[in-house]
Amino acid sequence: MKSPPSPSSRPDGRPDGRRNRTGRPDRRGGKVAPDPTRDIAFDVVEGVIVHRRMLDTSLEHSAAARTAEPRDRAAAHRLAATVLRHMGTANEVLSPFLKREPPEPVRVVLLIGVAQLLFLDTPAHAAVATAVALARRRGLVPFAGLVNAVLRRVAAGGAEALEGLDQPRLDVPAWLWQSWGRLARPIASALGHEPPLDLTIRPGCDAPPGGEVMPNGSVRFAAGSVKVAELPGFADGAFWVQDMAATLPARLLNVTPGERVADLCAAPGGKTAQLACAGAEVFAIEREGRRLERLRANLARLGLEGVKVIHADAATWQPEAPLDAILLDAPCSATGTIRRHPDAMWIKRPRDIATMAEGQDRLLAAARDMLRPGGRLVYAVCSLQPEEGEQRARAAEAMGLIPDPFTPEELAFLPQARTPEGWLRTHPGMLADRGGMDGFFAARFRRG
Repeated sequence: MKSPPSPSSRPDGRPDGRRNRTGRPDRRGGKVAPDPTRDIAFDVVEGVIVHRRMLDTSLEHSAAARTAEPRDRAAAHRLAATVLRHMGTANEVLSPFLKREPPEPVRVVLLIGVAQLLFLDTPAHAAVATAVALARRRGLVPFAGLVNAVLRRVAAGGAEALEGLDQPRLDVPAWLWQSWGRLARPIASALGHEPPLDLTIRPGCDAPPGGEVMPNGSVRFAAGSVKVAELPGFADGAFWVQDMAATLPARLLNVTPGERVADLCAAPGGKTAQLACAGAEVFAIEREGRRLERLRANLARLGLEGVKVIHADAATWQPEAPLDAILLDAPCSATGTIRRHPDAMWIKRPRDIATMAEGQDRLLAAARDMLRPGGRLVYAVCSLQPEEGEQRARAAEAMGLIPDPFTPEELAFLPQARTPEGWLRTHPGMLADRGGMDGFFAARFRRG
């Protein structure tokens, strides 16, 4: 698929020759035409691999993004995500053509060029020309010839440059590959594909037409095939965006009407909506201010005004009376969502996992103390790391929480996700022929 053209680009992706104040002088004293899509993509990729900032945070830091049209930002996001999704392979393709390591900004330009040539089907002349222009705008004029020569050689090789490469292995950092054990290859193979869009349909509402109904009831659309806000029923709150796997923890809490339930770390609100639609009295706890606003906005669109949204740290918040059930979708490394957030692969480090696990234990202990005797807790993380999943389930038992395994009947629609211990474990390679799903771990407990 081709990147959507920006207002300042021709349909084939080449600069159209227009000039404005954002154009930067080249060595001949003229100006290089602005290209917001690639300028934003550069800012984002550099932010991730040089400054270890998340993709969305890097997007916020981009000066070019502040004045760009929405479609330019969207195209830049897709281009940057493609670079990050295939960065190991792109570096391998570049390696034979680089006699010495280029400065990091130059490598970023080259990676953007390779992503366009090999993964986005941008015409060769456009991919090369826009990369050279990007180098000039970024003050890399001495390297413009190198960019031109290297990308022309990559273009000449075409798709044959990928033959014989173990792309799944190249595109995953070694420590992550090792941590996933026997599941590494099916997981990594799924990470190379843009994920589909899944919707959770509100009970009693009609699903938008054209989607595929998944085994759990989610309605799935192919990646890039629809715009969510334009689907019938969006404005009326008939559905919300939620990956198939993300629906399972709330579902497995099995709340009943009238139960007092807390959704700890609740934003963006999909699981809160599930609990509220099941008839529970829901306390939605969120610590981060910006995420809190997103939670409120999502619940308002869905018309779920009865949810009690509370700005607090779930590790210290206490309900007025013990709760019947708690959903703890704990902050984690988010390696289960790498299909959607490929930046996580290049930002996270092994030491980060240990830090996250410590925070998860604090939340588990706090959640235990919020429950009435016999009350239920589902602990969940969108992580593929055993330190945050299976090991935390064992830590919960050591805290005195009593295991309450998911039954085969509860997971009859997805039996491969049930572990021998009665836990839930999904990963992106599951249902790969139907688009896969995010990686989640969940375990259920009761308070004695």
